[in-house]
Amino acid sequence: MTDATPHLYLVDGSGFIFRAYHAIRPGSMNRPDGTPVNAVYGFSSMLFKLLQDLRDGERPSHLAVIFDAAKKTFRNDIYPEYKAHRPPAPEDLVPQFSIIREAVEAFGVKSLEMPGYEADDLIATYAVQARKKGWDVTIVSSDKDLMQLVDQGTTMFDSMKNKRIGIDGVHEKFGVGPEKVIDVQALAGDSADNVPGVPGIGVKTAAQLINDYGDLDTLLDRAAEIKQNKRRENLLEFADQARISRDLVTLKVDCPITDDLETMAVKNPVAEDLLSFIDTQSFRSLRTKVINHYGADLEDTAHQAADNEIEKIETDYSCITTLDDLSLWIEAAYSAGVIAVDTETTGLDATAVDLVGISLSIDAGKACYIPLAHKGDSDDMFAVPPTQIDKAKALAALKPLFEDESVLKIGQNMKYDMTILAREGIAVSPIDDTMLMSYALDAGRHGHGMDELSGINLDITPVAFKEIAGTGKNQKTFDLIPLKEATHYAAEDADLTGRLARILKPRLAAEKVRTVYETLERPLVKVLSDMEQAGIKVDGAELRRLSNEFAEGIQRLEIDIHDLAGRPFNIASPKQLGEILFEDMGLKGGKKSKTGAFSTNVDVLEKLAGEGVDIAQKVIEYRQFAKLKSTYTDALVGQINPATGRVHTSYSLASTTTGRLSSNDPNLQNIPIRTSEGRKIRRAFIPEEGHKLVAADYSQIELRILAHMADIQALKDAFHEGIDIHAMTASQVFGVPVEGMDPMVRRNAKAINFGIIYGISAFGLARQLGISRKEAQGFIDAYFARFPGIRAYMDETIEFAKEKGHVETLFGRKVHIGAIQEKNPMRRQFGERAAINAPIQGTAADVIRRAMIQMPPALERAGLLPDVKMLLQVHDELVFEIPEARVTEASAVIKSTMEAACEPILEMAVPLVVDVGVGDDWEEAH
Repeated sequence: MTDATPHLYLVDGSGFIFRAYHAIRPGSMNRPDGTPVNAVYGFSSMLFKLLQDLRDGERPSHLAVIFDAAKKTFRNDIYPEYKAHRPPAPEDLVPQFSIIREAVEAFGVKSLEMPGYEADDLIATYAVQARKKGWDVTIVSSDKDLMQLVDQGTTMFDSMKNKRIGIDGVHEKFGVGPEKVIDVQALAGDSADNVPGVPGIGVKTAAQLINDYGDLDTLLDRAAEIKQNKRRENLLEFADQARISRDLVTLKVDCPITDDLETMAVKNPVAEDLLSFIDTQSFRSLRTKVINHYGADLEDTAHQAADNEIEKIETDYSCITTLDDLSLWIEAAYSAGVIAVDTETTGLDATAVDLVGISLSIDAGKACYIPLAHKGDSDDMFAVPPTQIDKAKALAALKPLFEDESVLKIGQNMKYDMTILAREGIAVSPIDDTMLMSYALDAGRHGHGMDELSGINLDITPVAFKEIAGTGKNQKTFDLIPLKEATHYAAEDADLTGRLARILKPRLAAEKVRTVYETLERPLVKVLSDMEQAGIKVDGAELRRLSNEFAEGIQRLEIDIHDLAGRPFNIASPKQLGEILFEDMGLKGGKKSKTGAFSTNVDVLEKLAGEGVDIAQKVIEYRQFAKLKSTYTDALVGQINPATGRVHTSYSLASTTTGRLSSNDPNLQNIPIRTSEGRKIRRAFIPEEGHKLVAADYSQIELRILAHMADIQALKDAFHEGIDIHAMTASQVFGVPVEGMDPMVRRNAKAINFGIIYGISAFGLARQLGISRKEAQGFIDAYFARFPGIRAYMDETIEFAKEKGHVETLFGRKVHIGAIQEKNPMRRQFGERAAINAPIQGTAADVIRRAMIQMPPALERAGLLPDVKMLLQVHDELVFEIPEARVTEASAVIKSTMEAACEPILEMAVPLVVDVGVGDDWEEAH
């Protein structure tokens, strides 16, 4: 092959499609309108990589992508069963076919297909035409059927393995040269395409026969000479079948093509077309790669310049060690009206760590780091602190900027930085948060951390903290990192934050979630920062007393369990417990896991306990005591801040898909409250002297939202009239009067009411109520028969999710449900349950977010600040610390604010009701 010789690349587009589809998990990628695009993304990436590799290496003069036009071809006329066993294309792949063809066109590549012929036939026809002209040909495919086309000027290229296949490669695969591949395939057949071949003859035997006899016709004519009985009989009996198979596997080289080879000449894509296509699919990382690769060769350079923030940008990161240099950055920030900010500290607990430095960025690629408390190299015992600005002077210079309402401060997880700076006396405002922008846009699609967002949107992998600080017990804190490494790490974070904001913020309006971001996400940052700084007082002595109580319970249960088992064993060992239950005691229902040990999970134990097995019930209680002690009473003592005497949890705004907040270090949202022992832990949470704890809890908010969303008149009436909703449901479903109702009947109705919200199955309800699956299904059927609007709501929600790829809360929050498109039934059913639940749970989360955001101004208007402090948010509950003298007044404001949280955006069809409790500890207030 010489540079002067035209070189044609023919890409097996159909092969690319199915490789792409299976390479990226179905259901994992949807564009904003809900259309699945996992195969489109995979195909586009594969095509781009091929174009990139070819452009950087051997440049083809001509290139085309060839597709199958339809399943039925001329081969079906020869043999109706041809490819009859092939399943239809997956449902979520079908709508992607046309988009993939758009992708080829967008990349400026010729796309070809022809009804009645397979892609392989078109490839063969064009390959033969090109060879007749003296061109070189490369077929981009791994399909063995195309190996019959290989010759001195035609090779195959497997782009996934970066492997080129020539005549030697064909011989290695089939045991014959390319000119005899057809004969081998005719004998061996192909089960995937339902090509019959000759029974009992595989590729290896077929190659041996063809090499011995020269070709298929000679072999069949002389089949009677074959010594092996079965082989001879099959060749004689199935000779016609072999000839039909030869017709099926022989590629046509004379398809009635209309496109000339010259129409396949390689050209650069039109930037506007290519970038528009990529943007429509929301392929942001591919967009970056495309721009970086084509650069000035893109025809629409103005479009490229407009998207400068995601081009490959040279970085300029500086270390600021003088006030004069710092003042230049401050002046530039005032001029720009916006600045990205990041803080570096000695740890992760924003309420306890020390500020080490601050990084700033105004322009993409340009950022600075301001060290404030570095101590020098920790490996050098004689090291002196590096030159840096006096911390107090630097913060005094930055404070007016950070508090100036005319300059926007952008952060990634800005709550952390706001808390750090608030402890230094700086109230940062106004803000933007790239983590929350991403959360409003892409909840359910991917995570929202800096590393993931940078990879997705900028195709950049930031420097990992462990690369500069080490890991494990040898990990350094940031104040011990040398300034050179610290500067790059810190400045990069500020730089990337600024770049992400320039990409994500325009999407908020375009994808209709700006209101969600501006009313539910961003305003909550300061509220939560204030709550985290306030913390809640914890009685360490009470925790230690409870820990001793739980230890005694554990010891008592251990004695009982060993007595029941007949011998001592390690109760915490699932293996030993399984042996006791299912070998020593001979209990039924034991199932071994892959490790060979019996399963002793909670489902197994609860089933045994339900059958009256005492030891199982006591092991359940043992585990509960052990968890309460280790996870809560022991751990919480160590998490009390010695400076404040309080526990300061950290709230995550973007860790769930539905908008619910999560609590970490410590997690105060998972304290068990269903058991009396679990509720005891709340006794250790107390107010300051002269204060009370007030707990305000939405009553059955998710059921109220369900009644509104599904428009169930009976439920709406019950909520308006203040009727016991579970008793009413039991009466409606089971036909029993509310008066004198059996508590167990009400319990069953309650389980159904709440289970329906989570798309509970008959199996799940049966396990929860300890009844048969048939009985549970009867309960569910009766429920839907009485409230058909709920089933209609569920069905409509699932259909909406399948069509759009997401569901929405009443306030417009989008929750993306990738699993809704899964082919795997279990994963798809999980997606359907999530789709049913997310609008309800998400709306409940939005309501309490709105209540939290509205609470500080409401308390301020009532003259209750700063006396009243909002301390905790736990699911549907808010906890406050209030001076005793102001409890009544504050409780009324809290209740009215929470109950009116939807106003004026949304008028609920049912009232929101808040129950308010007051006490000297959290349990008493609840």
